[in-house]
Amino acid sequence: MDEESTLPEDLYYTKEHEWARIEGDEALVGITDHAQDALGEVTYVELPSVGDEVEQFDELAVIESAKAASEAYAPLAGSVSEVNDQLTDTPELINQSPYDEGWLCKLSDIDPAQVESLLTPEQYRTLLESEAE
Repeated sequence: MDEESTLPEDLYYTKEHEWARIEGDEALVGITDHAQDALGEVTYVELPSVGDEVEQFDELAVIESAKAASEAYAPLAGSVSEVNDQLTDTPELINQSPYDEGWLCKLSDIDPAQVESLLTPEQYRTLLESEAE
């Protein structure tokens, strides 16, 4: 799958390959297609608990694959208001649909000013290109 053509334009990205879809004072959070591809087949996801307070770039979840376990970090500070319970039984949704059905959690009470420290789709493409060299 070509990352360039599948990178959603309505998201913000981190250098650690997480994404955030901003919806008012909430953000839907997940890992990028690049991250799930690097992990390989996802076998287990340890999600945060509803009500957890996280700071920007704190560990948010642990994603285990056949290759390794990897942390996913919070792109923004906030309070976990919802988790994707589907991942408990079908963690492979992260591989199959990282930007839609494979989301990790929703953060509420986010600080919109922190969005400025995230990467735009164009900046994230540049990061991926530089990592590929």
